[in-house]
Formats: sequence, C-alpha cells, structure tokens
Amino acid sequence: MATSYDKIEDQHRAFVEDQHIFFVATAAPDGRVNLSPKGQDSLRVLGPNRILWLNLTGSGNETAGHLLESPRMTLMWCSFGLKPLIYRAYGTARTVHVGDPGWDTLAAHFPDMPGARQIYDMDVNMTQSSCGYAVPKMQLTAERDTLTKWTEDRGADGIRAYWKEKNATTIDGKPTRA
Repeated sequence: MATSYDKIEDQHRAFVEDQHIFFVATAAPDGRVNLSPKGQDSLRVLGPNRILWLNLTGSGNETAGHLLESPRMTLMWCSFGLKPLIYRAYGTARTVHVGDPGWDTLAAHFPDMPGARQIYDMDVNMTQSSCGYAVPKMQLTAERDTLTKWTEDRGADGIRAYWKEKNATTIDGKPTRA
C-alpha cells in the first residue's frame, strides 16, 4: 500500500541520494507524455520540498518544452537492491537555461559537466512511497562515460549547434527554448 507525505522525509532523502538512476515524467496539456531515465551526478535535494536536477544534452528535449506549457513534474526512484522501495516526488518545476539569470547560483550545486543545458528547480508538494516488491534486484557495474565523451568531442560550439538542430522542438513540434 502506498503512503503519501507532504515533504521529503529524512529517510527518503537518504534513499534518493543513494540512487544511481531516477526517472522524470512531464506532459504538456496535449501531445505525448514523456518519461525519461536520468543518471550521473545530476540531482540534489535542497530541502524537504525542493529538488534540483541538472539536465544534460540528449536526443530530445521534451521536459523543457512541456514545462513551457505546464509546470507539472513527477520524479521516481526505485530500489534495485535488497530492500524494495519505489519513491515518487510530485510537484511543479521551472526551467533555468544556460545563461539565464540564476544559472550560476544553481549550477554551483553540481560538478562542471559537459553538455549541461538546463537545471530544473522543482517545488515538491507531495511524495509517495510504495513497496517495490516486483522491481528486480540488479547491481550497478559501472557508470557510462559515453555522453561525456560525445559532448567533449563536439565542444561548446558543436553542442550549441546540436541543440539548435535537434533540441529546439519537442517530438510534438512545440518549442523548447533550446
């Protein structure tokens, strides 16, 4: 049975900070719902109702486009270790792009990562834990360095050109401010 909370409890913060992967879901008022896995050192819990995550260059840019129309966001973590647990954070988020006011202050929470394109600043209004009994047990063997190498090979100008060509609209053709 799921249990709801009005904030991120200490035990859940510890669980979130221990995970190597999380999932983000967003949706515009119409069009497709987006659900994406995220990894690397890209998430910070700043308080009982605030999460930041650093978005790196990817094949799409759905979250940025969706948040221009609807600020709703859900984040999810699941335990692949011995103790089963699924944990979700629900709320609203704002997008801060590279070069926007506030970028430097928020980016200071993260290591310098090539290809960083946005930071999402999420106001959490509810969290929920559930059993996770059906989630398989798995072990992390290594972090991938593929995205880091890919972005470093292109350099800053190449990444900006990629954003303009591939990340300027969502798969539904809506703008992302890339």
